[in-house]
Amino acid sequence: MLPELVKKLRESRGIAHKRDIDGVARLLERTQIAGQPPVLLGDDCAAIPDGDGFLLLSIEGFLNEFVFSDPWFAGYCAIMVNASDVYSMGGRPIAVVDALWSAGLEAAKPILAGLNAAATVYGIPVVGGHTNTRNSSGQLAAAILGRANALMTSFDARPGQSLIAAIDLRGRYREPANYWDASTHSLTNQPTPARLRADLEILPRIAEDGLCRAAKDISMGGVVGSALMLLECSHAGATIHLDRLPMPPGVSLERWLYTFPSYGFVLSVESGDVAEVLSRFTERDLSAAVVGEVEDTGILRLQLGKQQEDFWDLHQSSLIGFAPPAMQGASV
Repeated sequence: MLPELVKKLRESRGIAHKRDIDGVARLLERTQIAGQPPVLLGDDCAAIPDGDGFLLLSIEGFLNEFVFSDPWFAGYCAIMVNASDVYSMGGRPIAVVDALWSAGLEAAKPILAGLNAAATVYGIPVVGGHTNTRNSSGQLAAAILGRANALMTSFDARPGQSLIAAIDLRGRYREPANYWDASTHSLTNQPTPARLRADLEILPRIAEDGLCRAAKDISMGGVVGSALMLLECSHAGATIHLDRLPMPPGVSLERWLYTFPSYGFVLSVESGDVAEVLSRFTERDLSAAVVGEVEDTGILRLQLGKQQEDFWDLHQSSLIGFAPPAMQGASV
């Protein structure tokens, strides 16, 4: 079972989209802000030194087919997904700007309705952007500005640390897509803005309390792909135990590994801080578990029961193009 599952996941669309970053990374000129240390590339947000903290800057673009098939939720995700990027780095969002193209104003209305709804829910204002309602089809992107007092990054996972997956399982799929929505729908109490904001506030509090320095939000690459991006930037490897993953009942492991949850994070935590970090999530009825260990191998291995398979060897190929030269062998 595991070899077939690993093969399918390695060839999945979510992983393919992350591999696209590698080609761009090879062509992008690495510039820096005058008078500032280099801004590291490959994280959920660019972290720009700002006084005693950091400004966080990120952008998300959405697949045209997603904007077409679920325009309200695409608009909602423009806020929600960007917010996750900021919180995953220990920050708090300040504001969003959007870029919207549509075939007429009527086609733009559900996208804007979703954008407005999420801005209200998460308390993140939309302060400007770009609009074109004379396009042939709908397209959407949004950028977010945030600020962190203490950073969690993709560059600070260290061998010997525990990998924790924290996910809100109280949602449902927005069928037929593999989006697990625990933001607009809950199987228990309907999520309120106050609850959703407080759930996200766990991340900057963990960073500011010195409990974690390395984290990543779970995105289109699923929990495995997101962990791999974290490991690549940290020049590390890991073994992830698939049977330890927080999962909703009735969902197959294969589908769950392809899933993009509305609330999901991978954290790399020192052993002495694991219990406290887990409790921060579970006290709010969020599911969190130690799912693996960071290693110095440069290889991500997946384990299911007694079976173990290598999923990715960063010495042979990068995923997003930010592995160090010593780990870059055959190009992707």
